[in-house]
Amino acid sequence: MSFTPGLAGVIAAESSISSIDGQNGILRYRGIRIEDLAENSSFEEVAYLLLFNALPTADQLSAFDARLKAHRSIPEGIVTLLGSLPDTTHPMVALQSAVSALAAYYPHFEVEDSAKNEEAIIRMIACFPTIVATFDRLRKGKEVLAPNADLDHAANFLYMLNGEIPDEKQRRIIDVALVLHAEHGFNASTFTGRVVGSTTANPYGSLSAAVGSLSGPLHGGANERVLHMLAEIDGGVDGVEPWFTQAQAEKRKIMGLGHRVYKVKDPRATVLQGMARDLFASHGSTPLYDMAARLEAIAKERLGEKGIAPNVDFYSGLVYQKLGMEIDLFTPFFGIARIAGWGSHWIEQLGNNRIYRPTQMYVGATDAQYIPMSER
Repeated sequence: MSFTPGLAGVIAAESSISSIDGQNGILRYRGIRIEDLAENSSFEEVAYLLLFNALPTADQLSAFDARLKAHRSIPEGIVTLLGSLPDTTHPMVALQSAVSALAAYYPHFEVEDSAKNEEAIIRMIACFPTIVATFDRLRKGKEVLAPNADLDHAANFLYMLNGEIPDEKQRRIIDVALVLHAEHGFNASTFTGRVVGSTTANPYGSLSAAVGSLSGPLHGGANERVLHMLAEIDGGVDGVEPWFTQAQAEKRKIMGLGHRVYKVKDPRATVLQGMARDLFASHGSTPLYDMAARLEAIAKERLGEKGIAPNVDFYSGLVYQKLGMEIDLFTPFFGIARIAGWGSHWIEQLGNNRIYRPTQMYVGATDAQYIPMSER
């Protein structure tokens, strides 16, 4: 047996949900390129595609949207739970806690019931935005807002978060961002959800584990660290190159650059960069965007031959910050989108399930002798 650190290149399962061509920068959901979905679809339509393996008809989409809206509200006990957490709690901790607690209000331990499985996933897609917005308003001492059934998934999240109905450009940008983040193959959090799901654990326990995996700075947390990284660069745009040179010399990781799969620019980053330019042109620019663009240009010149280019985290935080999100909400927003992919993978895992049980390469001591307490 051979050892592959991080399971790089190891095929762990068959899946029909998404595919990635890292050499050419191509991402497809159910065979459809991400650029086409970002341009033409809503998040609701994409969530339906991921769950049911087909684009919906108008009637199917309307019925699916109605199901989502019916599950947006969260139990009062979950609101109480979120309100009992310290104000300093990271929103990802709040999200994971609330998702796990949903199992107490919607017990579902017979995962052989496909109809109930579907209902559980739709509930999570619907209420993730409510959980995140509710916690953010509670920690700020603001009134918690109920979901607005007149708004779509993207607009309703911004409304519950900021207390204002967003304009069409803001709504569309959030909608596209949700589409871009909805699914991405066997990444760490998706794999986590499938591993826990393979034990036939309940859906809330399985996908709260995925939330925990996403919280790590090498996964979903990277978008937060991009903003912190840009903020620490002195001198604005003119300070980017000296900072980059020093970072290279010290062999520091530059957040938002490079990807385990893509050897060219992440196609999602390309879409997000275009949205960022458009948003800043209409709603006012930020020096951090100019710094990010300069950083990308320098990285392309110095690292492009190594296949290191911007990933989806590089520009996403700039967009979210402009739309009124706190930096520590970037990763929870990622989770609001990715629950559609996680849920699809959880259902797919159960369709042909075998519990994950990899082996290990033991490198510890052999023939060690027990030493009595009196001789230690």
